[in-house]
Amino acid sequence: MTDDALPDLRASDADRERVAEILRDALAEGRLDMAEFEERLDATYQARTYGELAPITRDLPAAGVTVPAVSLTKDPAAGPDWSGRITGGAGSSTWAVAVMSGFQRKGHWTMPRRFTCFAFWGGGEIDLREANFADREVEINAIAIMGGVDVIVPPGVEVVVRGIGIMGGFDHREEGVPGEPGAPRVVVTGFAFWGGVGVQRKLTRAEKLRIREERRQEKLERRAGRRELDGER
Repeated sequence: MTDDALPDLRASDADRERVAEILRDALAEGRLDMAEFEERLDATYQARTYGELAPITRDLPAAGVTVPAVSLTKDPAAGPDWSGRITGGAGSSTWAVAVMSGFQRKGHWTMPRRFTCFAFWGGGEIDLREANFADREVEINAIAIMGGVDVIVPPGVEVVVRGIGIMGGFDHREEGVPGEPGAPRVVVTGFAFWGGVGVQRKLTRAEKLRIREERRQEKLERRAGRRELDGER
C-alpha cells in the first residue's frame, strides 16, 4: 500500500529522515536552491502524517532512482530526400523568352541540365522549390536586358553565381551557403544590361504551414507542461 493511500497515517522519524535525505540530494544536484531547501526541510520536520510529507518531494526523484537524461540540443529536422529529386533524363523545359511580357517555370517540373532564358522589357520567374533536377549540377543561363529574372531555390541547395552585369547586376547573397548532402548545385550564369537577375531562397507554402503547425504544437505542449507543474505545486 502506498503512502498516498494512507494520507492520515502518522509518519515516523525515519520517514522524515528519508524525505530530508532526498532534499539534501536535490540541493547538491542543483534541483533546489538554498531557500527552497530550507523551506521544505522545515516542512519535513514539522510534518506529522504521510499526507503532509508526500507533497514535499513530489517533483523530485527519489533516492536511487535514475533520472532520464535530458538533451539540451534540438535534433535537426529530417531534410528532403534529394536522391528522389535528381531524376536524370531531359528537363520539362529548356528555354523561355519574355519580350515586353513574362514567363514562369514553377510547381512540379524538371529542371534540365541547362536552362536558357531571355527577358527584354519583361520578367521571368524560375522556381525550383518543388522541381526535380535532371542532374546533380544544373545551370541557368539568364540574359536580362532592361528586364529581370528571379530564381527561387529551396533551402539546402548550393548556389553559385557567375553572371556579368553592366548597369545591372546579379544577386550574390545566396552564395556561400553550404548545400545539404546529396542536394543539387545550381549555377547561375548570363548577362544583365540595365536589368537584373535575382536569387532568393524560400520555403514552399506546404513547408511554411508545417513549420507553423510544429511551433503551435510546441507552444501547446509548453503550456500544458506549465499547467501540470502548477497543479503539482
